Amino acid sequence: MTNPRSDRVRAVRALAGRSARSRHGQLLVEGPQGVREAVRHAADRVRDVYVTPPSAERHPEIVADARDAGLHVHVATPEVLAAMSADAQGVLAVVRAHDPELSDVVAPLLGRERPALVAVLATVRDPGNAGTVIRAADAAGADAVVLAGESVDVHNPKVVRSTAGSLFHLPVVTGVSLADAVAALRDAGLLVLAADGAGDLDLDDLLDVAGAAGAGAQRPVDLAAPTAWVFGNEAWGLPEEDRALTDAVVRVPIRGGAESLNLATAATVCLYASSRAHRPVPGRLGADPTGLERTG
Repeated sequence: MTNPRSDRVRAVRALAGRSARSRHGQLLVEGPQGVREAVRHAADRVRDVYVTPPSAERHPEIVADARDAGLHVHVATPEVLAAMSADAQGVLAVVRAHDPELSDVVAPLLGRERPALVAVLATVRDPGNAGTVIRAADAAGADAVVLAGESVDVHNPKVVRSTAGSLFHLPVVTGVSLADAVAALRDAGLLVLAADGAGDLDLDDLLDVAGAAGAGAQRPVDLAAPTAWVFGNEAWGLPEEDRALTDAVVRVPIRGGAESLNLATAATVCLYASSRAHRPVPGRLGADPTGLERTG
């Protein structure tokens, strides 16, 4: 491919806009990391792969995996890739959108032996933050991410880039209200915790006693339990009515002079706290110092 003004180039470039993505049910995946993961983990959704000759030499595994999967691999000039996307880094893919239903994601969590972990973003609008939380959730071993309320479009190119390929590792649910998401997760047996700087519970205190609840006791706020974390908007956090939907509000301790943590940073800390608590560690001892038991 040598013509940067061709109809194909214009059609691919248009996928940077939400209307074109919605109309065609496709999204852009830009850069070698995202394309590599799409080809390896979602090859059935990849429509086309575009690569420049230098990038094909630099990332031969992407080309090999794509061809092994029977995908269309188009070798194009750097000018063509630049016209398709300023962020392609010589590698680009067009992928069919996948929008899992909340019920399909929650059903496998019911009655499962391994504790579930889910991240819920409530009206999170910054694409970089949303993508970074998806990546952190994937790294922490979470089962799913839910973008609730008026959150950013998960297929926004900046979101996709920020996930660094994690978008193709775990389901991401969109188009649901926070109330519906919380209700479905609670019905599946998950403890629902809000992360907020004004929380009554300290994350470190909860982590210290994770798994210490006695058998048969009414379950306290225990990080070792199946858990869904709810994270709020970058600017105003979680309003009172959203916090009221959850079982408890937890704060990340700040010991230095920082006024607060970035949303994605706080989410990473909380998700990794749950991931640590979910490790199978025999003989955990201790008592719950909070006295707060799950309600709702």
